[in-house]
Amino acid sequence: MNVTSLNKIFLDLFQALPRQAFFAPGRINLIGEHTDYNGGHVFPCAITYGTYAVARKREDQLVRLYSVNFPDKGIIEFDLRELDYEKQHNWANYPKGMIRYIMEAGYEISSGFECAINGNIPNGAGLSSSASIELLTGVLVNGLFHLDIPRLELIKLGKRVENEFIGVNSGIMDQFAIGMGKVDAGILLDCQTLQYEYAPIQLDQHKIIIMNTNKRRELADSKYNERRGECEAALAELQTKLPIEALGQLSEADFDENQFLIKNEIVRKRAKHAVYENVRTLRALEELKAGNLAVFGQLMNQSHISLRDDYEVTGVELDNLVEAAWNQPGVLGARMTGAGFGGCAIAVVANEEVENFIANVGAAYKNKIGYDADFYVASIGDGAKEMEMEALI
Repeated sequence: MNVTSLNKIFLDLFQALPRQAFFAPGRINLIGEHTDYNGGHVFPCAITYGTYAVARKREDQLVRLYSVNFPDKGIIEFDLRELDYEKQHNWANYPKGMIRYIMEAGYEISSGFECAINGNIPNGAGLSSSASIELLTGVLVNGLFHLDIPRLELIKLGKRVENEFIGVNSGIMDQFAIGMGKVDAGILLDCQTLQYEYAPIQLDQHKIIIMNTNKRRELADSKYNERRGECEAALAELQTKLPIEALGQLSEADFDENQFLIKNEIVRKRAKHAVYENVRTLRALEELKAGNLAVFGQLMNQSHISLRDDYEVTGVELDNLVEAAWNQPGVLGARMTGAGFGGCAIAVVANEEVENFIANVGAAYKNKIGYDADFYVASIGDGAKEMEMEALI
């Protein structure tokens, strides 16, 4: 669906034409998994799948929202003076929280508005549709009311919505990648300091294929907390000798020399992943700067092996997809992305092999797992932004 189609929906719903159009992408993490809470680096990028919105200001204090993705919810409306979380408002709690925190930060939203949105991020794929809606709302409000909110402030407000308004204990990577994304670039981000650097990713001859296991991630939250606890235990034992504040401060050599301090073998493996994955992520930046796409692909493969063997967060579905991907011609690298235990994997595949890749990996997965995976061909795109308004023909 393009913006012109969304304009028509807006006209049908609100009996008026929208005035402005906006877009916020989804994101993938190319490498650097389970490193963020260990004081390490992540390497996300924005993708060309995302969430679109068209909007216009109202004369009163009413906000009226409609999502093409949730037609059964109809138009959800609330007053700018009543911005508490309400369960029945469903998906609209994300924009509502964003509006509330923008106003609490001292920015004046002088009237309500009407908005129609449509997202093409695959549902439940772990590509961060919630953060996309948060940053979409941020750029929309910023654009409608000329607020000049600094981008980093919008990113932090989006994280606050997720943590405090919705109640999900997630980090800042999703909002950062969606807010700061750039065409043909990954972002090396230190999640602790928010220092970041863009890395060129020239994929003229390749595509990023997102592979959705279609497995519900019911284990992800409990195992996530378990892994965090194991890493904290490893850090505490290493700190009996080393003056460090996080596993991400260690080199591979530092870890290898001092791993004997970690008494439990499983805890030692978890710490090894955190340290080695952070080093891989920093190395990925250097290899991409040098144009070494093939070496970057090898680092992706090593990342998955570490997540499978040392961190143990992959599972049979993700392993099957990734291992099938490794066996296809034209594949530079493949790995799981996200928390694990379901969700998605990604592969970098030569343009001429994309069709065969999807057919072959899809067949191998269905044969082994018993149901279909879904595949999406993605490009690296811009962050959240206002778009040119398309005329309604």
